[in-house]
Amino acid sequence: MNNLDFGNITIAVGITAGIIRIITRFLDTEMVMPELYKIAKFYWLGMLFLLVTTESFGVKFFTNNYLEILSILVLYLLYKSKGQSPNIRPILATILPFIFAIFLIDFFEFLTPKFYEKNEEYFKNFRAFTIMWLFGFGIYVQKQNKKEKIRKQKDEFERKILEDKKNSLESQVAERTVELTQQKEALEKTVIELKTTQTQLIHAEKMASLGELTAGIAHEIQNPLNFVNNFSEMSVELIQELKSPLTPDGGMLDGEKIDMELLADIIQNLEKISHHGKRASSIVKGMLEHSRTSTGKKELTDINALADEYLRLSYHGLRAKDKTFNSDFKTDFEENLPKIEVVTQDFGRVLLNLINNAFYAVGKRQMNVNVGEVQNLADVAIFKPTVTVSTQNANNQLIIKIKDNGTGMPEAVKAKIFQPFFTTKPTGEGTGLGLSLAFDIVTKGHNGTIDVQSVENKGTEFTIILPIQNN
Repeated sequence: MNNLDFGNITIAVGITAGIIRIITRFLDTEMVMPELYKIAKFYWLGMLFLLVTTESFGVKFFTNNYLEILSILVLYLLYKSKGQSPNIRPILATILPFIFAIFLIDFFEFLTPKFYEKNEEYFKNFRAFTIMWLFGFGIYVQKQNKKEKIRKQKDEFERKILEDKKNSLESQVAERTVELTQQKEALEKTVIELKTTQTQLIHAEKMASLGELTAGIAHEIQNPLNFVNNFSEMSVELIQELKSPLTPDGGMLDGEKIDMELLADIIQNLEKISHHGKRASSIVKGMLEHSRTSTGKKELTDINALADEYLRLSYHGLRAKDKTFNSDFKTDFEENLPKIEVVTQDFGRVLLNLINNAFYAVGKRQMNVNVGEVQNLADVAIFKPTVTVSTQNANNQLIIKIKDNGTGMPEAVKAKIFQPFFTTKPTGEGTGLGLSLAFDIVTKGHNGTIDVQSVENKGTEFTIILPIQNN
């Protein structure tokens, strides 16, 4: 066995290990090709074993050509990393001068040995330069890669922070969306409940008005029925008297004759029965018309007749509910008032509500006078409950006024009087929807206006103004 050239072997193994380390780190072989990385990582051990073995037997081929073998391995690593590593270009710029120098020197050494021997020193210096270039530029590229890696790590860290913030915001948005959805559903449920409650209250208001209206109708019908009953009884008695001079077979008793005066009374009674029967029939017919479901269709209506009818119905309705209630009522209707187009059922409800409120106010003030709850003692002697309904045609407008001398109301109450569900009546006596409905019917349904003037303990006056259509 020959003596080993440990100097050359050490240089060869050192260069091999250094270049392989630079290449594998640049190519990130450990992450991209882990199997190949394991082989390349211990390549220097194989090279060491190969060089020591061949040197022991006096074979200098591998010691003299280790760089060529290394170059082939590097080219193989670059080929396998094609398309998998982003650092191919800087690695080529680093390693290609070195590989080019090796194969160039081999070219001249084998083909022109004399030229090579003559310039061997230059060739060695060129190879040494490429090796220094390899390590120098490799270190530079490695630093750049390190900076790039730090930058990427920083970007990745910032990306993660942004991702975490995004996920946190998305989570918060999702939670808030759920909360808003729940609130929306709760509000929708509340709206449905409020609409249901409103419908029930409006129905209660209508039923309350209907109760008062029914009581008034009953009283209005009772009067002609009383006349019918009374005159019927009187006619029966008169007929009995008329039959007294007659024989059982219908003949006349001797010396008797038919009393023409009794016949005249009977005829008069029958005429009165017919008159009051027709009166009752007209009341029923009118109320049936008003009780029908409103179609929203406007019809030419005599406002004077409508106001007078509901004034009397309201009064008698309240009287039927409370026998102690008493009030005077007056009308001041303009003659020849033109008929106007209104939804009769709806506008009748407006009049009934306002007149009911007026009678309620005068009744309340009368009650205060009776129990001594008055600010002016003169009211005890001079107060006389009165409700007045008047109509007027002015400036192509029909004006309806409903005035009372009741309790009146302060400014704070007057400002809220048309708000839904606001009422000054005790619990159970009012829904707070009557005036609100009246306001909507007048303003939205008939393009009119409704206003109120009131002085506390003096009275209240509602004024409705409707446009008169040219028909």
